Amino acid sequence: MGDYVLVHGAMHGGWCWRFVRDRLSGAGHRVFTPSLTGQGEHRHLLGPDVGVATHVRDVTGLLDYEDLRDAHLVLHSYAGILAGPVAERAAARLASVTFLGAFVVRPGECLLDVEPPATAERYRALAASDGEGWYLPADASFLTRWGVTDEALRAWAAPRLTDFPLRCQTDTVDFDPGPLAALPTSYVRHTRPPLPSLDLSLSRADADGWDIHSLPAGHDMMLEAPEATARLLTRIAERGEPGGPRRPSPSPPP
Repeated sequence: MGDYVLVHGAMHGGWCWRFVRDRLSGAGHRVFTPSLTGQGEHRHLLGPDVGVATHVRDVTGLLDYEDLRDAHLVLHSYAGILAGPVAERAAARLASVTFLGAFVVRPGECLLDVEPPATAERYRALAASDGEGWYLPADASFLTRWGVTDEALRAWAAPRLTDFPLRCQTDTVDFDPGPLAALPTSYVRHTRPPLPSLDLSLSRADADGWDIHSLPAGHDMMLEAPEATARLLTRIAERGEPGGPRRPSPSPPP
């Protein structure tokens, strides 16, 4: 059995992993679902000083304080940009890294550098007009963009979304790419619907030779398809074990 660290994307919190966590824990795994500073139950800590470095410390602090070894790090959406700095600081504690519909940045880039220019401009304008200049206000319209259509799920998730610091989107990410490149790394794309903002990230994952998997779900696949997501994460983790195959067979339907 393995240890999983599941890190959420923008406007979410550890709560979004509840259904995946239950399935992984039920199979005997230890699962950690930290809420990043300013998000989820830590929303009271939200402020203009919260940035990428804050969230890197959140994740590396969990790995250190729980004394995790051979942990499978799963990063959703925004959290993908934490991968390089976390691996640089804590590669010895990681068995694999999975980008779950996540953004991929190179050293010296920020999140908005890998978003389509029109999207980046829209977020800057929204923060300026409705977010006091420093945060992106959360509302249910984001669930629509992320492909969440089930009304009951929308009603449960919408009140839990949290405003997100613009700084997390504009802070450049500096790291040595070597430690991340040395770890077994996978990318999970979602296809129902895909998110055009992730096209560049997916192409980078493919160019770097990562294992590529697909799930027929929207961007919040951990909410929409928790059973399929948990099964796929388990298969990816098994491939990351010593002696496991590096290239996957095609992902089965959920």
